[in-house]
Amino acid sequence: MQRKKIISLAAGLIIIGLLITFQGLGQVAQPPVQNTVPTPTIIRESTPSASLGVSGKEVLVVRVIDGDTIEVEGGQKVRYIGIDTPETVDPRRPVGCFGKEASGENRRLIEGKNVLLVKDVSDTDKFGRLLRYVYITTDNGSAIFVNDHLVRQGYAHASTYPPDVKFTDRFLQAEKEAREGNRGLWQKCN
Repeated sequence: MQRKKIISLAAGLIIIGLLITFQGLGQVAQPPVQNTVPTPTIIRESTPSASLGVSGKEVLVVRVIDGDTIEVEGGQKVRYIGIDTPETVDPRRPVGCFGKEASGENRRLIEGKNVLLVKDVSDTDKFGRLLRYVYITTDNGSAIFVNDHLVRQGYAHASTYPPDVKFTDRFLQAEKEAREGNRGLWQKCN
């Protein structure tokens, strides 16, 4: 009889733990509005795929090309979905205001690290680059949604191209917060 009670109690605790874990999925801690050091958008879970309930492909970032484009192992280039950073590498255009800073932030976050690439609808753009949302797990086990972070901290604009529109509202809200908070390019480039 005592053994049955212990097993029932243990099963109950496991179920409660699972409910608490799943209730927290997708909840995002928003960084405080500030004009100083940017804080990443953090999703409170141990891995990107677990915290977001999404599946994707984990790859190593070998090079940051600019603020919204990277190269991953195997030589494939990846363009971030839903955002646009000021230009830094197009030979036909001058370096855009805050472009170097956007590239630097992207490099700081992910260069030389493993990231999770998540597809929306389209696989590639007209240049053959993969179109993806990008997530990285930090040293403390949290996950950063890189596309969102870059917009929210003022390194990028929201820029939607259908049919890849899953996070359009989120990116527009992030851009509004960055603009109202006078962060990044919204402070320097107005």
